Amino acid sequence: MVIETKVVTIIGSGMMGSALAFPARENGHEVRLVGTHLDRKIIEACKATNRHPKFEKDFPAGLKFFQIEEVRQAIDGADVIIGGVSSFGVDWFGDVILPMIPERTPVLTVTKGLYDTPEGRLITYPAYWQHKLDKLNKRLSLNAIGGPCTSYELVAHDQTEVAFCGSDLHTLRALRSILETDYYHISLSTDVTGIESAVALKNGYALGIALTIGLNQKNFGLDSALHFNSQAAVFGQSVKEMARLLEFQGAGTLENLAVGAGDLYVTVYGGRTRLAGILLGRGLTIDETKAELDGVTLESLVVAVRVARAVKVGVSKGILSPEDFPLLMHIDEILTERKPVSIPWDSFRFED
Repeated sequence: MVIETKVVTIIGSGMMGSALAFPARENGHEVRLVGTHLDRKIIEACKATNRHPKFEKDFPAGLKFFQIEEVRQAIDGADVIIGGVSSFGVDWFGDVILPMIPERTPVLTVTKGLYDTPEGRLITYPAYWQHKLDKLNKRLSLNAIGGPCTSYELVAHDQTEVAFCGSDLHTLRALRSILETDYYHISLSTDVTGIESAVALKNGYALGIALTIGLNQKNFGLDSALHFNSQAAVFGQSVKEMARLLEFQGAGTLENLAVGAGDLYVTVYGGRTRLAGILLGRGLTIDETKAELDGVTLESLVVAVRVARAVKVGVSKGILSPEDFPLLMHIDEILTERKPVSIPWDSFRFED
């Protein structure tokens, strides 16, 4: 199959955004990787070595690297813009980058997360960005990637299944044609709220599952064997609570839950969220954990607190029950009230 050559501009040279340069370039497209104002050293390293500092594999030959001052040049003529910022860069991306992008150019973002409103609603990042664009009387095709995918495994060509979501299937199919490979498999969904909520919710729950690893290290020693019964128990409770939250979002389909559960699985087995949960389970407070992980962005903490806050508003309105979310409520206690870890095992039980 002959693939028409496109220009793919990735803004944000973190690990996930940079990993997408591999399928895009391997498919023969021109790929421009732009660092944010926080990525200067990363772009310098990429220019010098053709390798991201966190990867063990060179980029495919022919990538073009840009510092943030060159972002307009990198956007000019692009067929798609991929947003590679973390959730801490959502406002910057919405305020600085989106207004630069021509309305004909679709945007595809890797950023996972939700905002909560005082009314107890949970808002996806594409919806949040569109609200900003509405004030400018500007329309963009805002699309997002959800699903279980770690950046370093995508770079290694591990078989990966994700979902692209957006409002228009024709646009989604075009985006899939640019990025899909024999190792990067892409489903499509017009349920943006469902996919984006599912992959955001998993962050807080992955933290909860990792608590059990730290608890067992505390009880049996740092070098003790991994205990899977406790992880599985919290995983099961996490999926139940995620399903209830997706129903609350009006997005409780099997496909959305499967995408979220898969993302939950992969998040528990590596990365910053796992380490934070382990440290909390060992007995560190959230403040001590943050100090231990100095300089590491912990998006899972932000998502967990926001979702718990929305649930509390729902409880106050009588539309949600706290008994349906014991794990989330305990995670919130750990993060906001500095309470020690004490997983509410008995509250997970059910009788049919």
